[in-house]
Amino acid sequence: MGKSLRSQISLYILTIVLVVVTLVSFLANAAVNQQFEEYMINQERGQREKIVNDLENLYNGMTRSWNLDYIHAIGMYSLYDGYVLTVYDTEGKMIWDAASHDMALCKQIMRDITERMSQRNNSGFTTYSYDLMQGDRKVGTASIQAYGPYFLNENEYQFIDDLSEILLIIGLLSCVVSIVAGTILAHRIARPITKTAEIAQQISNGDYNIRLENETNTRELNMLFSSMNHMANSLSRQEQYRKQLTADVAHELRTPLTALRSHLEAMSEGLWEPSVERLNGCVEEVKRLSSLVIDLDGLAKLEQENLQLKKIEVNLLEIVENVCVNLEKEADNKNISILVDGVPSNILVDKDRIIQVIINLLSNAIKYTLEGGKINVWVKDEFDRGVVIIEDNGIGISQKDLPYIFERFYRTDQSRNRKTGGAGIGLTIAKSIIEAHGGKITVESNKGTGSKFTVVLPK
Repeated sequence: MGKSLRSQISLYILTIVLVVVTLVSFLANAAVNQQFEEYMINQERGQREKIVNDLENLYNGMTRSWNLDYIHAIGMYSLYDGYVLTVYDTEGKMIWDAASHDMALCKQIMRDITERMSQRNNSGFTTYSYDLMQGDRKVGTASIQAYGPYFLNENEYQFIDDLSEILLIIGLLSCVVSIVAGTILAHRIARPITKTAEIAQQISNGDYNIRLENETNTRELNMLFSSMNHMANSLSRQEQYRKQLTADVAHELRTPLTALRSHLEAMSEGLWEPSVERLNGCVEEVKRLSSLVIDLDGLAKLEQENLQLKKIEVNLLEIVENVCVNLEKEADNKNISILVDGVPSNILVDKDRIIQVIINLLSNAIKYTLEGGKINVWVKDEFDRGVVIIEDNGIGISQKDLPYIFERFYRTDQSRNRKTGGAGIGLTIAKSIIEAHGGKITVESNKGTGSKFTVVLPK
C-alpha cells in the first residue's frame, strides 16, 4: 500500500515550504547583513571625515597654533567612539595622542572592540592618515586608528543580533503557518479526490446510480466530478440497453422459434398439410431470425475488426439512386414516394460500407413513415466533402430520445412490434462507419413531424 494522497500532498507542501522559507530567510539575512555592512562602512568613513573636519577648524592661521583643549575633547570623544586619534603639526611633531594621554583606557576600548567584532569578521585595527588643510595650505596631519572596515558599538551589535533572531522567528512562524495551511489545503484537495475514488470503486462494482453532488471552487475538480457522473450515466444507460437487448433478443428469437416449432410439429404430426402458404410462413420467420443474427454479427465485426476500410472512388449520387431503386418495392408497399435530387459527388470511401449506411437510413425512414408519406433525399457536392440528406415526414423522434439514438441497443419506442422495431443497433453501426471515414452523421427531428438525417463524408 502506498502513501495516501493527503499525506503525499502535505509532505510535498511541507518540503517546498521548508526549502522556500529557508532560502528566503538565508537570502534576507544575507541581504540585510550586506546592506547593514555597507551602511556601517559609510558611517565609519563619514565619522572619520567629521573628526578630520573638526580638527582642521581648531587651527588658528593667524597665530599658527592649535587649540589643544578642544583637540583633547575631540580626541577623548573619538576614543570612546572607538577611534584612536593622533595629531601632528606640519613638521611631524606630535601635538596630541590618545594612547599617550590614557594608555589603559585606549587599550581597553581597543580590546573590547576586537572581542566584539571577532565574532563577525577577522579584520583588525587599521590606521588612516589624513592631511589637515585650511584652504590650500596644509596645517598638519591626523592619524586615526579604527577597526576596519567598520565596527559596531554595543547598541548596533545588539540590533543586528536582534534582527537575526527576528528573521529566524519569522521563518519558524512561516513554517508553522505553512504547515497548517498546507495540511488544510491537502485535506481540501484530497477529500473530493478520495471520495471520487470511492465512487469509482462503487461504480466498478456495478452501482451505476451513485452520483457525485459536491461542488467545489476548483474548476478541475468540478470537471472530474462531471466526468465521473457522465461516465456513471453512460454505464447506467449501457446496462439498461444491455438488459433491454437481452429482452429484445429473447423476444425476437422466442416468437419466430415458437411459430416455427408449432408449424413444423403440426405438419410433421399430420395435423396440417405442408402447403406453400404455411411453408412461406416458416420462411418468413427464418428470415426474421437471419436479419437479427446479421445485425448482431455486423456489430460484433465493427467492434472486433476496428473497421478495416477498402476505399475506392465512387459517385455518391449513383450509390444513393441504386439504393433507392432496391428499396422501391418496400416503399411502394406503404405507398411512400421517394424523391432523389442533387448533383454527382466523387468521394473516396469503402463502397460496401457506405451502401450499408444508406440502406439503414432509408429503411428506417420507410419503417417509420406512415402510409402515403414521402421521403426526400438530397446529394450535395461541396469543396472538400460530399453530403447526403435523408428527410421523411414520419412519426419523428422525441427530444428526450434524440441524444441517445446512436447508442447501442437504444430503441425510442419499447412497445414497437417486431415488424417495425429492430434490435437498436442499426444507427450505431451507421455512425461507426461514418466516423471511421472521418465523417459525421447528425439528426434533426420532432415527434410527429418526421426526421432529417445528414451524412457528411470527406473527399
